[in-house]
This record gives sequence, structure tokens and C-alpha cells, in this order.
Amino acid sequence: MCRGFHKGVHRTDIHYYRLKKGIQRTKEFEKKGLAGYAVNTGLKCGHLCTYCSTGAMVRAHRYFTEQGISAFDNTYAVVDPATPDRVADDARRIKKRGMIQLCTIVDAWAPEARSLQVGRRCLEAILSQPGWVVRILTKNASVEDDFDLIRQYKDRVLLGLSITATPDKEAVIAAIEPHASPIRERLRVLTEARTMGIRTYSMLCPLLPGIADSPESIDELVQRSVAFGAEEVFAEAVNPRGRGLILTQHALAQNGYNVESKAIAAIRSRSAWSRYVAGLIENIQRSMRRHSDISKLRFLLYPKGLEAQHLAKIREDDAGVVWL
Repeated sequence: MCRGFHKGVHRTDIHYYRLKKGIQRTKEFEKKGLAGYAVNTGLKCGHLCTYCSTGAMVRAHRYFTEQGISAFDNTYAVVDPATPDRVADDARRIKKRGMIQLCTIVDAWAPEARSLQVGRRCLEAILSQPGWVVRILTKNASVEDDFDLIRQYKDRVLLGLSITATPDKEAVIAAIEPHASPIRERLRVLTEARTMGIRTYSMLCPLLPGIADSPESIDELVQRSVAFGAEEVFAEAVNPRGRGLILTQHALAQNGYNVESKAIAAIRSRSAWSRYVAGLIENIQRSMRRHSDISKLRFLLYPKGLEAQHLAKIREDDAGVVWL
């Protein structure tokens, strides 16, 4: 086990911790239609998005209990610099190959991972072996620095940068995704990828109330997805697990975005969250039918928590809905 501590990237403390796994099966993401395998380069991402549900998933991990720190504390990142070594071993060893998502709980191009070239090194290790396909998901425009590598294997890589709002909401998003790239930069990188023949997909997640859930905002996001050639359009409501909603609400208020903060506060009850989800699905279905192709929609839906009336409404027209 390797532990370390470093300061400096975006004033975020960086903890080093050696994980045990490289490439692992992921039934959950296979069910989502994203990938059958996953690689994660750490336990906590340096983008420090307030709504992130990873804290709720890893809060019981031994690292946090041993260190006596909270997985919800948004002042540090946890990365494993040795991940590419394990990934290289697994990429050679595993015989049944398929699609790998890089990553599922963190971001391999977040500042702390980028400083170690973890994302690129994992990509090199995976793509050096035949039969593997990689789905990249990031919020960082620095992934374009690795386009030279991606272009060599462009038939085996799908690129996605999470687009969580329209460009006019960029400042609002910066308050809750403090170390992620600006929305305009993410869109620029996806557009550039298309011009290079790199395969892209759209990840509209999460579409937050009061920020990105209006019909007008969704129309713009869908049209932009079409413009950069998205093969699929994934979308999702904000996950109510853990402390994500309250942290997001507070961050927005602290930065003077009181209207948006109140919109987040308004969905903290089960009935309001359920209504928000049903409306979000209806809006994106309508937009996909108008501006794209509904067969490309993958709305990831966890029905637990939905009220009966909203669940029934969704079942009446669940085109594009992936039931989880």
C-alpha cells in the first residue's frame, strides 16, 4: 500500500493511495450500455463537483476510515499513480475483451491525474492490446493533448466530455464544478474531435433543475450534440444520494446564485425530485424527437424514489429510457 500527500494543483490537496484493481468487470455500467469493464485511477476526483455521488459510494472504503477523513470533504483528491501498471497487466491477461470505461467514479484527466499522465498511460496500456475499446468520460479539455494517441486508434475510442449546461450558464457551473474545464472548452474539444474523425458521444449529466432542465436548454444541448456528431446521447437526473444536493445548494448560494440554489433546495423532497425527473425525461424525449433521433437517447433512470404517479407517466412513454 502506498500513501502520500502533496499540495499544489488548483490548491487542492492530493493524496496518493495504491488501489488493488486495474481493469474490472462492471455489471452496473454494462446495464447502462456504457461498458462491460471499468478502470478507475483513484478514489476521489480533483474536479470536486459538489453534486458528485462518488462520496456516497466510497465513503466506507478503508482509506477514508483509516485516515479519519470524510469522502464528502471537497478539499482533496485521491489518485493512484500506479494504476497504468496494473491496467497493462490486465489488458494482456484478460482473454474476453470488450469496452472499458475510463473512468466510472473519478476522472483520469482531472488535475491530479493529468499531472501524472495517468489517463494517457492507461490509454496506451489498453490500446496496445487488440480487442479492447475505450470509452473516455471526462470534464477536462486537457484530453485533447492526447488526441495524437487517440487518432491512432480512433475506431477503438469513444470520447465524451460531460456537458452539464449551456454555455450561457458557464459561470453558474463553475461554482459547482470548480476545477473542471469551462463548458465552452468542453464543446470546443468535442467539435475538434469530430473534425479529426474521432468518435464522440454526448453525456448530459446531471441536468440540474434551474440550470439545465428547461426545454430551451435541453434543445440547445441536443442540437450541440448533433453538431459534434454524437453517436449516443446519455442523460441523467442529479443523484439525490448522500450530501450532493445540499452541497450544491450551498455552493450556489455562496456564489450569489440564489435562484439556482433555491431550485436545488426545491427538489430535496421525494415528491419534488420525482416530479423533476419525470419532467426532465419528457423534455429530453421531445427534444430528441425534434432535433435528433430518439433511438440514440440513453436516459439512465433509477426508478427507486419515484412516486407512483410519475413512474406510471414515464412507463407510458419510456422511449430512450434505460431502466436500472
